[in-house]
Amino acid sequence: MLAQTTPWYAHALQRTAAGPAEPLPVPARMEWTTRPGSGPGAEILGPDLGRKRVLELGCGPGHNAACLAALPQVLGSARAGETPTGARVTGVDLVGLQVRRARSHYGRLANLTFVAGHALHYLQASDQPFDAIYSVFGAVGLVAPELLLPGIAHHLKPGCPLVFSVPHPLRAGRSPSADDRPRRDSVILPDRRRLPLVRWDFNADRWEKHLNRAGLWLASAQEFHDAHQNRWPTTLLITARKL
Repeated sequence: MLAQTTPWYAHALQRTAAGPAEPLPVPARMEWTTRPGSGPGAEILGPDLGRKRVLELGCGPGHNAACLAALPQVLGSARAGETPTGARVTGVDLVGLQVRRARSHYGRLANLTFVAGHALHYLQASDQPFDAIYSVFGAVGLVAPELLLPGIAHHLKPGCPLVFSVPHPLRAGRSPSADDRPRRDSVILPDRRRLPLVRWDFNADRWEKHLNRAGLWLASAQEFHDAHQNRWPTTLLITARKL
């Protein structure tokens, strides 16, 4: 019932109604920003993801997870004579409709699993360690960081990355949150309607504070622009590592 009260359920419902979910070609690269083709790709998660365990929190229709699972090799890491293989990826999404779409698109990939559930509940119920955890406009920023980040840190192996992209706190001339409380935002549905939600809208310094509290250290913070959004940055991409 929780999923059906969120705007993400309405978003998935409209996407599902627009056409049947069907198998899709695996995307050629990961996308982290609002402008496809800009910013890094899978390499930001590490130079060699073959057979590594990777978790996505907020996988949506599964495009990025599928890209990672299908990578024949990352940065030329496969050796001569070896059969390259992608990462072993688990994608978690709150909305069951999204998970069903993701399975319809990419369920044929043997090393890819999609799970319906709340990101925090999944972390609390699982004892699986991961070599990388990531979120692309997903659970990070939409779940209380004082709860989610320690859960993520608990499941990361030492030295391994958490990478997440969130809407930039300066987008459209906004200002970042002045404290640790969430604030009102909205999501635009495919039919262009807006539905309200709350978001932890932090700048890099405030994210660093929360990461440090969870036992993670900030490795980099990058901002990206979209030419259609005038002069304001649209995406903040954070890379952190388990201490």
